[in-house]
Amino acid sequence: MVNEKKNQKDRILELLYNAGGETLSGVRISEATGISRVAVWKHVTALKQSGLPIDSRPNGYVLSNPEDLLFPFCFEPLVRDQIHYFQEVETTMDKAKTLAREGVPHLSCVVAEHQTKGRGRLNRKWVSSKGGLWFTLILRPLLPPPLVYIYNFAASLSLSLILNQLFDVDVSVKWPNDLLLGGKKLAGMLSEMETRGDMVQFLVIGIGINVNNDPANKEFKATSLKNILKKKVSCKQILTAFLSEFQNNIQDIDCQNIINQWKGQTSTIGSRVRVETFDSIYEGKAVDVDETGALIIEDHRQKRKKIIYGDCFHT
Repeated sequence: MVNEKKNQKDRILELLYNAGGETLSGVRISEATGISRVAVWKHVTALKQSGLPIDSRPNGYVLSNPEDLLFPFCFEPLVRDQIHYFQEVETTMDKAKTLAREGVPHLSCVVAEHQTKGRGRLNRKWVSSKGGLWFTLILRPLLPPPLVYIYNFAASLSLSLILNQLFDVDVSVKWPNDLLLGGKKLAGMLSEMETRGDMVQFLVIGIGINVNNDPANKEFKATSLKNILKKKVSCKQILTAFLSEFQNNIQDIDCQNIINQWKGQTSTIGSRVRVETFDSIYEGKAVDVDETGALIIEDHRQKRKKIIYGDCFHT
């Protein structure tokens, strides 16, 4: 019974979305769904209470700001089968790992309006309020674990490229895979994997982008596209463009080409940095990223250190 009600609410929402801003009467929705007008009213009320932008008018209901919705039916047919939408989860990473173990296919995408326990690298808390774009990719590369690093670089490269193209901004990548805009953090990424034998069973890459939220008072040196552009932008447009760019970049993945392109987008090389790992801190000038994705820093004695993982801060 619960699933049946949920399906009816989804059908009503899809009808309103497909109406393209036209007001739909309770009678038309009732006829299309096969339920009573009272049931329509109850479902619409529940949808509104959950935070969906539905306006009640004398002649029916209309969906405002449909470009903000991330339900699968809002995307083009080639994309919608990839999307697994949730209004609220603890983390899209954990939900993605559950779905990956259940066998969802390569390039599936878990997206949520809000995460209650979002996390970043080194188990840092990631504030992920409504208005941002929070999603996790599920990938099944036929590779041993040491080689999957390239997918992280492909993801940050793809995202920086499409954000610059869509909004005419100057987004750069910060090693290992954060995105900066105006020197402030715009997006972060986190990857985890599970293996079977000597091969990767699945890789999940969690991505959080500050889009229409306001992280400035909650996170140190963070910004959002809305703060920079002084207007709201479409999360759906960003996600659609990213999935297309990323899929193109990994179709016949060339590690050296990805790294070289990534270097062209980075603001880390040439900067003074501090890199924190679980048990150490390294400081110096970032001089290169090698073919394995490791950061090369040079200290004040011109001694070079290769760093495989960690949280990097420009100083």
